[in-house]
Amino acid sequence: MGDDELITLAGRHGVAASYTDWRGREAAVSPGTLVAVLAALGVDASSPAAVRAELERAGEPGRGLPPVVVVRHGDGLPASLRDVTVELATGETVPATGEPPPGWHRLHAGPETAPLLVAPRRLTPPARLWGFTVQLYSVRSRASWGIGDLRDLADLASWSARELGAGFTLINPLHATEPVPPVGPSPYSPMSRRFAAPIYLRVEDLPEYAALPPEDRERLSALAAPLRADDGPLDRDAVWTAKLQALEALHRLPRGTEAQRDYDGFRAREGPALTSFATWCALAEKHGPDWRRWPAELQDAGSRAVADEAARLAGRVDFHAWLQWRLDGRLTAAQRTARDAGMPVGIVHDLAVGVAHGSADAWIYRDLFAPGMSVGAPPDEFNQRGQDWGQPPWHPHRLAEAAYVPFREMLATAFRHGGGLRLDHAMQVSRLWWVPEGGSPADGTYVRYDREAFLGCLTWEAERAGAVVVGEDLGTVEPEFRDGLADRGILGTSLLWFERDETGRPKAPDRWRELSLATVGTHDMPPITGVVHGDHIALRDRLGLLTRPRAGEEADHRRHLTDWLTVLHAENLLPAPPDEIMRALDADSAEHDDEIVTALHAFLARTPARLTGISLADAVGERRTQNQPGTTDEYPNWRVPLAGPDGRPVLLDDLQTHYALKLFKRASP
Repeated sequence: MGDDELITLAGRHGVAASYTDWRGREAAVSPGTLVAVLAALGVDASSPAAVRAELERAGEPGRGLPPVVVVRHGDGLPASLRDVTVELATGETVPATGEPPPGWHRLHAGPETAPLLVAPRRLTPPARLWGFTVQLYSVRSRASWGIGDLRDLADLASWSARELGAGFTLINPLHATEPVPPVGPSPYSPMSRRFAAPIYLRVEDLPEYAALPPEDRERLSALAAPLRADDGPLDRDAVWTAKLQALEALHRLPRGTEAQRDYDGFRAREGPALTSFATWCALAEKHGPDWRRWPAELQDAGSRAVADEAARLAGRVDFHAWLQWRLDGRLTAAQRTARDAGMPVGIVHDLAVGVAHGSADAWIYRDLFAPGMSVGAPPDEFNQRGQDWGQPPWHPHRLAEAAYVPFREMLATAFRHGGGLRLDHAMQVSRLWWVPEGGSPADGTYVRYDREAFLGCLTWEAERAGAVVVGEDLGTVEPEFRDGLADRGILGTSLLWFERDETGRPKAPDRWRELSLATVGTHDMPPITGVVHGDHIALRDRLGLLTRPRAGEEADHRRHLTDWLTVLHAENLLPAPPDEIMRALDADSAEHDDEIVTALHAFLARTPARLTGISLADAVGERRTQNQPGTTDEYPNWRVPLAGPDGRPVLLDDLQTHYALKLFKRASP
């Protein structure tokens, strides 16, 4: 097979034949990877003749209108579309030379038609604000059932706003998980990104609970008693088993006329997507949570067999739809509480990159995902073997032909429940690293998406909601990507440990980006105390995740940490000289830990970043990481409860009097 022809064919379908790695070097993609990725896109590159035939086919004229057209307000339509007419959302028809208002409209060119999105020119960036970044499940109160829940979220947001002046609370994804145990612990590998996980409901907050006789309320509350006493790793299976029993009992209660009317309205608003999701949940209870292992006739969400089975399981379908109705209400209440407490933004939700292969979304939108592929990341400085996240990627062309409806509905739901949205791995709107299933993450390549279309959908939904958008633009990023986000008023992410100048030294605070969320670390790293003590190196060495000798890793870490301590000392933020602090750290002494945490946060406050995120784990002195990339069960990922430096749990009820947090309160932005 001629490599030049294969490379040309790959380029025509948005598949990269080479890329720039994290060291700035050009890396070639193997022909085998190109053939596999093209096959997932429906392009046959299995032989030289097949490649030539596909190239000829790609050169043939197609339809006159693209599947969907996205433009920014003020740009007008492309010159190639000047002969079309525009049917506005109001029903009025205008010529293409006009200026349609922002929103969804329709193009007409003879018998052809296509949706048109006129996206906002630019979102209005937020004022300078700070807020806690939180792994909600880890933040427990004395009243919660073993993991942090939506009442805990509302209470944390309200308290931090009123007592500390916080302007937002950024949380982990609350996406739907498996409907029955075992429940996957990772918030970033969900069953659906459109719907939420009912494990975050506080049973006692539901109207049905208040209507129970006292003895029934006591019986249900007793289910929580053993969960509240547990100080070990978080046990989602035990939590969900107890909550499921309680929620089923509440669902069986008679529903009043007004409640029924509200519920019917919710189901009508959410439409077929909710029905399909609830059906998947009911089927998953019976056949397991991976639809690929179901009977063949049930693997097609639109089949007659699925409709018949859903009718037989109507009670369970209704139960799972009811759970989403109650979640919708409690999520809305949490945001209202945050805003009522004075937060200008409120809750900032997190959007995972994708969903698990056997998930509800992958079943409902099966034809819109690329088969045989997983999303991941190439090797980089922090994950030297690369990453395979076990998630199927959107098929870029089929998603466009669907006018991005699943993506748009997902965004609309997130913005309805909060004042902002963080995009995990924001490059998901521009390109994704596709890994052929069964291959190494290093053997993948980038596949391009229509960035203008994705950003148009995103900014339109955010503008309608008056919300803030933050993109996690860390790692290997296209050179122009960050500028593209900023041009649309979307904030990037500035991570202190990675903010270095051209010489590799820490970047001065006045050189940081203004349009960004500035944080010290991320959930994939230990909190500050763990980082300065080198816990991440020791852990990765123990788990066999290092690709070079530990001594080299420790030498680099020591050099970078000394650089930061020197900067903090020069900025008069750290009283003790770097040499003294390094000697204490070499002895694993905690003598200067609080000083370092305070100094780093004070440094963030000197940057021009519009948003400053303070990890609640850092604020209470936690040392353990929440997630170690490259592991599953080797480390208790996403199961670490919030604790102080001594490892003892810190409950939400105790934050007001917690020693480390009192220190933080005096130094907060």
